[in-house]
Amino acid sequence: MSVSLVKGQKISLEKPGGGQLSVVRMGLGWKAAQPKGFFAKLMATGRDIDLDASAVLFAQGKPVDVVFFQHLTSNDGSVRHSGDNLVGGAGDRTDDESIVVDLLRVSAAVDQILFTVNSFTGQTFQEVEAAFCRLVDETTGTELARYTLTGGGPYTAQIMAKVQRTPGGWQMVAIGQPASGRTFQDLMPEISKYL
Repeated sequence: MSVSLVKGQKISLEKPGGGQLSVVRMGLGWKAAQPKGFFAKLMATGRDIDLDASAVLFAQGKPVDVVFFQHLTSNDGSVRHSGDNLVGGAGDRTDDESIVVDLLRVSAAVDQILFTVNSFTGQTFQEVEAAFCRLVDETTGTELARYTLTGGGPYTAQIMAKVQRTPGGWQMVAIGQPASGRTFQDLMPEISKYL
């Protein structure tokens, strides 16, 4: 059963019935918002929206690796990006981009992985609808948690969530912080507030 996350909520990455998850997928899905109003529909250009999912790996507060559309696999091979989707989907609740994390293979030095989404083409989230991120148990395909990127707004990025090591195992925290920037590099000052 999936948990609908709210900003700041934490969930343990433990399997129902006990045991730690071994491989999780952070999925991102979206579609371009339909213009509202008669004149807006007439003037619509049908411009595609390119959202990009990224994962920044941290060790003791310092970035040590990143996975994004130009670097699809982490240096240790534990984090993999599905590839760049330039237009999004039909909003049918499937992932347009995803990042798979093999929690058992993540370098022991890495204690946090932050996930971001950016509008590479510069449109704001007012121009995106049906946008979400979700956490899936990759072994079973079970959706564990979903965070809806709702509310539109005049920003072009969001710090979605993080997974962090705790003494009891990995834990996910929904962040949902709006930000501005076309790439994860633009977000690094904002990301550092959530370490």
